[in-house]
This record gives sequence, C-alpha cells and structure tokens, in this order.
Amino acid sequence: MGIHQADGERIKQEEERIRENGQATLQGPGKSKIHLLSIIGEIEGHENLSGSTKTTKYEHILPELAKVEDTNEIEGVLVLINTVGGDVSCGLALAEMLASLSKPTVSLVIGDSHSIGVPLAVSTDYSFIVPSGTMLVHPVRMSGMLIGTSKTYEYFEMIQDRILSFVSGHSRVSYDRLKELMHNTKMLSKDLGTVLVGGKAVEEGLIDEIGGIQDALQKLYDMIERK
Repeated sequence: MGIHQADGERIKQEEERIRENGQATLQGPGKSKIHLLSIIGEIEGHENLSGSTKTTKYEHILPELAKVEDTNEIEGVLVLINTVGGDVSCGLALAEMLASLSKPTVSLVIGDSHSIGVPLAVSTDYSFIVPSGTMLVHPVRMSGMLIGTSKTYEYFEMIQDRILSFVSGHSRVSYDRLKELMHNTKMLSKDLGTVLVGGKAVEEGLIDEIGGIQDALQKLYDMIERK
C-alpha cells in the first residue's frame, strides 16, 4: 500500500469513527495529540432508544477511553457536550471514567448540559461553557411503573446523593447549594430545578470559565505542556 493510499485509508477510518460515535483524534502542526469526545443528544443506556433519536452510546465511549488511558500517543482529552441528559447510571459511569483518567481533560458545554449532563461537564480537570450554553439541575426522575414503598424512595434518594456528591466533589459548588438548586420551585412552572445560562453556571461554581473551542483547546495544550 502506497503512502497516499495509506493516508486515504486513515482519513476514511477517522471519518467513519466520527459518524459512528462522535470521536476523533486532533493534532495541529507541532502540537500534542488529543482525543476528541462528543456527547450529543440523549445518553443511551442499557436499552436502545428509537432510531430517530440522536444518542450517545456509552458502550462505545467506555472502551475508547480505556484505550486513551492505555496509550502513550494520546496526551489529552477534549469533551464537547450538548445533551438533554439520559440514562442516569450510564451517564454517571461515563463521568466517573472521565474523572479517573490520568491525562489532562477539558470539557466544553457548547449547547446544553442538562440532567446527567451536569456530572459529565464537571468530570474533567477544567471546564468551559459558551455564553449561550445552559445547564439544568433537577432531582432524579421516576419513570415507568414503580412500587410506591419507602424503600423505593430511599433508592432514588441514594441515586440523587451519588450525583450530588460527584458534582460537588468535582466542582466549586457545595453539596447543600447544589441540592438547593436541584429542588428550586421558583423557576420552572411545572417542575423542580434550576436552569443556569452561561455565566450563571460559572458564578455558581459548576463551570470554571466562559469560553469557546479556541479557549478549551488552548487550555488543554497548556495543561499537557505543564504536565
């Protein structure tokens, strides 16, 4: 296989990878190699969503992140987020995986980071949000047919505590303040919770800084260089 043919095959594989799971490898001239991860649409969990729903499949991302950790070629991870939330268990698993990486990580909320998207946004070493980006903090939802016993509610309280503990442990917002935002009754007319737009997410301590893709990439390159 010639050089040009090999390059063409590599480009084709990269394009297919982006289409399939929203992941790619970035490397500017003379710069470090970065793994790009996109968390888009709804986070799909243990059950498949409809074919018309834009989803992020966590079973695709987990092995990719394991490969990133295991290779010396990739030096950092950039996470782009625009999600309405999704499966709580799987979203939290992704957040824990990102938080456990030894390599520098930066997240950028480019649109929405709702529900379980909040732990994902704060799971990295540093976080950005665009001025128009939004974060929705709300209690854990109950859906489907449930047995209405005290044990059921204790179980959901435990899940909620896991989320509160993770987010407060990976950001500048306290556990109690986050719980207060989660149970806010004054903002949403038919629901509990708080919507934070751009700078408000920074003010509350969820996100580190307002910025865009240029800021996020530069921050990541700086972190890699310092390491």
